Parts: sequence; structure tokens; C-alpha cells
Amino acid sequence: MSDFFSQGWSIYIGAVTLLGLLACLVLLFIASRREVMAADNSTGHVWDEDLRELNNPLPMWWVVMFVLTVVFSLAYLFLYPGFGSNAGSLGWTSLGQYEQEQRAAQAEMAPLYARFAALPADTLAAEPQAMAIGERLFINNCAACHGSDARGSKGFPNLTDADWLHGGTPEKIEETIAEGRQGMMPPMAAAIGGPQEIHEVAQYVLSLSGSAHDSTAQFGKPRFMACAACHGIDGKGNQALGAPNLTDKVWLHGWGEEAITAMINNGKLNVMPAQKERLSKEQIHVLASYVWSLSNRGPALAQ
Repeated sequence: MSDFFSQGWSIYIGAVTLLGLLACLVLLFIASRREVMAADNSTGHVWDEDLRELNNPLPMWWVVMFVLTVVFSLAYLFLYPGFGSNAGSLGWTSLGQYEQEQRAAQAEMAPLYARFAALPADTLAAEPQAMAIGERLFINNCAACHGSDARGSKGFPNLTDADWLHGGTPEKIEETIAEGRQGMMPPMAAAIGGPQEIHEVAQYVLSLSGSAHDSTAQFGKPRFMACAACHGIDGKGNQALGAPNLTDKVWLHGWGEEAITAMINNGKLNVMPAQKERLSKEQIHVLASYVWSLSNRGPALAQ
């Protein structure tokens, strides 16, 4: 595919662009040279018995505007990119414009972010201005997955509760935002056994959170040891590994035997992309403080 975007392709695009503009001028010249084909100044074409196509000359103002449009197009292609791979005499690019605007915005916000950077999360959480900025950062960068209300959905964690896969301290949240996360549960069916054994483990997992389960759950406990390396013998998970707590009735990928069986059979790979290339360290600090506040709204923050 990379061979398609070669210098030859650039020449082709430039030639098509130039020929298109020249064709406009040629078309205008041909239209202005049309001769009268009938005594009544019409082209001789008649529709519905009495509708005749006249051969009146183009208005001069329209001709001038048409020519000026073509001239403007040629000047634009000389100054700006658009003529194949030619960068234009001004050297302007949309990326350069974006980066310039970003630098200007960062310079304008720098004093404010510098003040926020020196404040801990619990202090920032009580700052209306900081939380307004944090909310806007969240909507622009996180809401596509976690929802505008941060309550997530199936496969995307709810950030408003106290359930954290990797830890809910402000430092851990900053780490998660900056570096991203990759959560992987390998398929465990081979380590557990056949369909009956998987059924028993699924029932045991349901029993850990006090969910409805059948009597076979007791037989699943010994086989659950294959899962204990990550989830712990008591099923309370391991934040160092990002292994979910199976005792709290928080189900990231669906609840019930069917969902648990699917996880055991197929495993799961979840990826949260790192944001450190998109956001500055100060922005991540404010955003993390906002996310932390969503699940730590005590009496002082609620006012």
C-alpha cells in the first residue's frame, strides 16, 4: 500500500488538479464563442412545444468572477499544500497549525496548571475551577469509553464506585492515565477440566459474592485453585496484577453463569491506551484528581 503513495502519485494528483482548472477556463472560452444557431437567438432546442433554449452571452460580472475564482485557486495552490506533495511557499500544514494553537493554549494555561500541580488531589477536588477543567478533560479524552457520567458500561469500568482493578489512590489513577493498562485473563478451561467442572467453578464464583448459585458450587472450590494465583484463594483479587475482586458483585464483563463460563473458556484482553502523549503531566494530575473525586465525594466535597 505504501508504494501507492509515491512521487508518481503526487505528480498524478498535481496534473489532475492543474488540468481541472485549465478545463474550467477552456469551458468558459467555448461557451463564450457559441454562435447563434437560429434567427431568434436560440440554440434550436425546443421543449414542450414553446420552451426555447436561448443563446444569450454570459453576464460579464459572472465571467469576471469565474476567472477570479480560477486565479484564486492557482494562488492558493502556490501558497498552501494541495498541488500533489508540494508543501506550498508558506510551509503551512494543518498539523503545524494545530501544534501552534496547542502551544498557545498551554502557555495561557501554564500559570493555572502550575498552581494546580502543587496541590494534592483532595484539595483539588474541592476547587470548582480545577474540577471544571478536569471534567472537560474527562469528556474530551475518557468519556468515549467510560461514559459522560463516568459510570462505564460492559467492559468499561465504572469510575464512580469504590471498585478499582489497579488501585484507587490519586497516584495510581495518575499512573493508569499516563501509562495505560493492559488486562489479560488467559483461557482457563484446559486447567479446570470439562464442561461439568467449568460449571462447578462458575457456580463457586457466583457463591463468592453471595449471588444465586446451586449445590455444585462446593465442588468448584478445589478447582478454583487454578484461578487463585491471580484472584487469590479468597477470590478478593490482586490490584498489583489488575485481577478483579470476585466477591463484591461488581461484574465488568457481565453477570451470571453464562458470562463467567465465557470468561473461563475464552479469556479476555482489555486495553486502556496511555494518555501521556496526549496530555501534559499537569493535565493528568488535574484529570486524576477529578476521577478520584467521583468516588470520594465526602461531606466536604459535596458542598
